[in-house]
Amino acid sequence: MSAKFIPVVDVRHLHTSQVKAPIGAPSGSLLDSLNRPLRDLRISVTDRCNFRCVYCMPKQVFDKNYAFLPHQSLLTFEEITRIAKTFIAHGVEKIRLTGGEPLLRKNIETLIEMLANLKTTSGRDLDLTLTTNGSLLAKKAQSLKDAGLKRITVSLDSLDDAIFKRMNDVDFAVADVLEGIETAHRVGLSPIKVNMVVKGGMNDSEIVPMARRFHGTPFILRFIEYMDVGASNGWKMDEVIPSSEVIRRIHADIPLVEIAPNYAGETASRWRYADGAGEIGVISSVTQAFCRDCTRARLSTEGKLYTCLFSGSGHDLRTLVRGGRSDEEISSTVAQIWRARSDRYSELRTVQTLELKQRTKVEMSYIGG
Repeated sequence: MSAKFIPVVDVRHLHTSQVKAPIGAPSGSLLDSLNRPLRDLRISVTDRCNFRCVYCMPKQVFDKNYAFLPHQSLLTFEEITRIAKTFIAHGVEKIRLTGGEPLLRKNIETLIEMLANLKTTSGRDLDLTLTTNGSLLAKKAQSLKDAGLKRITVSLDSLDDAIFKRMNDVDFAVADVLEGIETAHRVGLSPIKVNMVVKGGMNDSEIVPMARRFHGTPFILRFIEYMDVGASNGWKMDEVIPSSEVIRRIHADIPLVEIAPNYAGETASRWRYADGAGEIGVISSVTQAFCRDCTRARLSTEGKLYTCLFSGSGHDLRTLVRGGRSDEEISSTVAQIWRARSDRYSELRTVQTLELKQRTKVEMSYIGG
């Protein structure tokens, strides 16, 4: 018997309790209004962080009086896993744990073990990864690996201690992050990616030194354009160093050759060192928007689904989970939201920057970047 069909409605401004979605089991292939599949889920496990990076959680906003979410508002590990299963049934193959700083979430290894036991619709292991500032990585790398984490991404914005401390604003040393990276490599969390957010006038002098440091290593260095995420970081277009300039500077010092992406929708453009000693990537959300290939959904710490990094509001899945809704109802709601998705902020930004700056956007620390 064929499944009953209920027409899709626009749910962008709808609370999830109002959504009436198609009936029937998920097919593992879900397309949004621009024909983009759902393949990646980023899950924020905490809104707290022990850094106060100037481009993410500036201290003047996230000070000692800032009200973080109470523990009872956070999704439990069981709730996260239940929602993750729904997304996997709709085609998600990769889950990235984020924060805040995800290693601050107590017993995070338990959640990793729960997620590592899940399989994709094709029966393959889930691509399970995590992004961290590296502050606790040396201590926790082995337990993360033992729990089933596949690989890891570490944020590192400078090799110069003075610059790095000015950016993280908590006096944390570069050497401790590097120790965490080496420990993660030693226990088998690989490949390891190292992300550097480049902010003009603050750390762009570190582009070439970073390339030299990771040249000839197994680590993949990626340079991220400074983005206008949220409303707290005081973003200005003239502080954006275009990825083309990053490539130009490195190529002048260590020749580069562009290489093909690993898969459709990959956020980073890839380059290898001409001498074969590794690769780098550039993520160009500002100057070369990749919205048309975006396959990512984001689940916030307290269970809101965001269909874009630059979203102004999310869809409340926690209320459905805690309100006794069935797996089928939650699955149908997710399908309805994704099918209505039409986000392409970064493409619009290039021609409407001033207008778009005025709109409310969720903070990066809230949904994990």
